[in-house]
Order: sequence, then structure tokens, then C-alpha cells
Amino acid sequence: QLQLVESGGGLVQPGGSLRLSCAASGFNLNYYDIGWFRQAPGKEREGVSCISASGRSTNYVDSVKGRFAISKDDAKNTVYLQMNNLSAEDTAVYYCAVNYQINTCGGIWYRRSSYAFWGQGTQVTVSS
Repeated sequence: QLQLVESGGGLVQPGGSLRLSCAASGFNLNYYDIGWFRQAPGKEREGVSCISASGRSTNYVDSVKGRFAISKDDAKNTVYLQMNNLSAEDTAVYYCAVNYQINTCGGIWYRRSSYAFWGQGTQVTVSS
């Protein structure tokens, strides 16, 4: 019954943009803090962004600040990650995940162990 489905990944040229979607079923995303993570080949899974259950708090890893924006549409039970000015360093599989707790996005939100449920991931490839 519980499901997270990421979509929107693909191949994009450097400087381009993509919007990733994380659609939930079986539960309401507005009850949970949601994180976006990414994992590049040979690297650890990295926290990218977080949005609180209320949508009032967001956070980002330094490398994407000013380029990425997280948002949510409660009516669609979907969280988004708008990614602009992409570079090859952004190439990774991107995952969304549900936090064990709420009100974490203003603090330590980026630890994998804090997240209880994960989607299958969507591939983002930035290449010319």
C-alpha cells in the first residue's frame, strides 16, 4: 500500500534544468518531512534537500543552494525538486524518502538513517 515513485529524470545538457517528482500513495506526504537524496557512482548517498511536513521549512546541501528548489503540492500528494543550472557533478540517481520524525528540516536532516521509507530512484545524467 505504501509507495513512493520518483520520476522526471533523464539526460540533460550542462546548464539545463529538470524537475523531479516524488508521488506518494498509501499515506499523506503532508504528515512527514521529506528528503531528496542522490547517489553518484562510487560515492555515498548524499542528502540534497528537505521539506518539512508543513512545507514551511526547507534546507539544501551547500552545493545546490541557489540552483535547486524543493516544493510540494499536497493536493497531488507530490514533492518536487526543481534543478537548474545543472552540471556533470549533479549526475546521480535521485531518491525521495520519508523521515522518521517531523520538524527536522531546520536542523540535522541529511542523515540516511533518519529516513524510514525510500522510493526506487530516478536517474539524472548531465552530459554534453
